[in-house]
Amino acid sequence: MFWAIASTLGAAIMATTMIFVRMRASKKPASVKKIILPPFFMSTGALMFVFEPFRVEWIQVLEAFSVGVVFSLFLIKTSTFEVRDNDIYLKPSKAFVFILFGLLVLRIILKLIIGQSVSLGETSGMFFLLAFGMILTWRIAMLVKYIRLQKKLDAQVSGKWNATN
Repeated sequence: MFWAIASTLGAAIMATTMIFVRMRASKKPASVKKIILPPFFMSTGALMFVFEPFRVEWIQVLEAFSVGVVFSLFLIKTSTFEVRDNDIYLKPSKAFVFILFGLLVLRIILKLIIGQSVSLGETSGMFFLLAFGMILTWRIAMLVKYIRLQKKLDAQVSGKWNATN
């Protein structure tokens, strides 16, 4: 029971931190590097599967990753970019806070259900895969949106440059 409460508190703290990080990030221009680095940093967590207690069956890998992909759809929908001063910024979304906490509540419910039949280590592994699937998919979608907007911005800038010459 202690670990269930501790991990829930940890997830709540991470969600709150994520909200503040996202708010600060919206004040600075976005870049490809800022979009793609978080999944790379998170991928180091896959080292947990080196240890037996965290290993899960391949079907569980697919299930957890797939649920993460589905969860990412909410984040993808609320992540939009805007152009300000010829730079691309992540547009702040009021819905993001509610979606993040909604996903947290859903995660807690799933953890309580899955925790009944799956060991703590396997549950940890599955939730890592869920989170990784969610973040990877979300960031890939953000990258696609960013690149499209960057191409439009570049075309506008080069069009203006050609018009002045």
